[in-house]
Amino acid sequence: MAPQAVVGETWIRRFHPKPGAAVRLVCFPHAGGSAGYFHPLSALLGPEVEVLAVQYPGRQDRRIEPAVADIGELADEVAGALRPWADQPLALFGHSMGALVAFETARRLERRGGAALSAFFASGRRAPSRYREEHVHRLDDAGLVAAIRALNGTDHRLLDDEEILRVILPAVRSDYRAAETYRCPPDAVLADLPITALLGDRDPRVTPEEAHAWREHTTGPFELRVFPGGGHFYLADARAELALLLTERLTAAERGASRTTWAGGSRAASRRSVGRGRPAR
Repeated sequence: MAPQAVVGETWIRRFHPKPGAAVRLVCFPHAGGSAGYFHPLSALLGPEVEVLAVQYPGRQDRRIEPAVADIGELADEVAGALRPWADQPLALFGHSMGALVAFETARRLERRGGAALSAFFASGRRAPSRYREEHVHRLDDAGLVAAIRALNGTDHRLLDDEEILRVILPAVRSDYRAAETYRCPPDAVLADLPITALLGDRDPRVTPEEAHAWREHTTGPFELRVFPGGGHFYLADARAELALLLTERLTAAERGASRTTWAGGSRAASRRSVGRGRPAR
């Protein structure tokens, strides 16, 4: 059971408490995103997996707090907030910018000890060691809104509302700054932790090759899953399949299979997994 002292923690949201769950899946949202983005996924997962969703400052109920424009600072805060929840194994799932925050959080949890990590899922994000020169955070408001629209992950009615834009754009800009200025340390490798990279094959922000480079950031097994027909927010249309995949991987990890067999038992399996996502449509 989760410690009562942290149920109302500002950094963590627990939508569907599952006292009998074997593992907790910590979900990190994308730039401009909130913990609530993972509410539908939390509802889909069975009793074996309990979702903890991270709420960054500067949005929704934390909108009066200043947003944090540094991946490392975000990871420091989240790692501290997760310690009371580490009485059960933790798996980390990050989408887009969230994958970077999750990766740095995992590195901190490894260094500090006291938390058993069972799996890592990097969604819609190139590997930390793969850089692109991007400066979306420097655009004016109109340019920033255009960049958000292009990814088709935000309700366009919100983007057409000037009052709402005034509220959300500062946090979005801060998040983009955090992601675009992040630089991965050369020795950033997770010890024996299985990594699964996930993306849509129409994602303009990451190629399969850039996603496959996540294999360089673990000494454990690796798998790449590409969802045909999916864009940057492929998971919005593939939640059911994603929930099934997560349940399978996390159940296997909890049985101890993650240290011996993952996606066929070798890193070579990562190449065979490409294109085995949901059918194109």
